[in-house]
Formats: sequence, C-alpha cells, structure tokens
Amino acid sequence: MQSLFNEKTYTETLDRIRNLNSNSERLWGKMSVGQMLWHCQYPLKIAIKNKESKKRGNFFIRLFIKKSMYNDKAWRKSLPTAPALKTKEEKEMEVEAEKLKLLITEFHALNKRKKWYPHPIFGVLTHEQWGKMQYKHLDHHLKQFGV
Repeated sequence: MQSLFNEKTYTETLDRIRNLNSNSERLWGKMSVGQMLWHCQYPLKIAIKNKESKKRGNFFIRLFIKKSMYNDKAWRKSLPTAPALKTKEEKEMEVEAEKLKLLITEFHALNKRKKWYPHPIFGVLTHEQWGKMQYKHLDHHLKQFGV
C-alpha cells in the first residue's frame, strides 16, 4: 500500500489532482469534482491538527472497518459518506483543488512526526497507517474521476 509520506506517491497524487478539470466526470457516486475535492480535505485536516479527542468510533468500526482504511484491498464504489463530509452546495473545482494540494503538502511534511493522537473514529493508528489511510482515501476519489 502506498503512503502520502512517500515522495513519489506524494508527487503523483498532486499530479493526478492537476489532471482534473471542472468538466471531469465521475465514474460512480453523486459528488461533483468540486464537491469531491472539498470532501477529501476533511480527513487531512484531522491528521494535521493531531488533537486529542474523547470521541472514539464504536468497537465494530475499530474491529471491522479500521483495517480497510490502510490495507491493499480497494474500497468498493459508492460507499456511503458520513453526513459531516458531504456538501449539497456546489464547490468551485479550482479553489478546492488548490486547498487540497496545500493540505496534502502540509500532511506530507509531517513525515517525521513522532506523536499521533488517536483518530476520533478509528482510534490508535501508527505513523505508517496514517500515511496509507490518507493516500487510500485520495486514491479512491481520484479514481472516481478517472485520474
């Protein structure tokens, strides 16, 4: 599994975002390209802020879903999205792409971070798992738009 902490993966991910445009069509799901780029920012913000949280996902999520966040098995298409990560408003593709690229760069720069607080849903993750999880989420959505 690739990781956003890997230089080549980081560069390729930014290049894939640059290959999107406002006319990029989704291959599955309901989000427009601008909405998808907006959606992809939230998990990166959680990781970058790295704040302690009392909130934890339930045991089922940690037991059965957590490993799917960073393993090599692709996610199935059209998975449900948490309501907090959805927007009904249309988002400007170019603006959201720039914001996302900045967050990816900020996350990538954390490749030496030693202290990671538990994820508010998935609990304790290693440094390696954080990098893989961020890449896997981005990869899933970039494939959704054919890049």
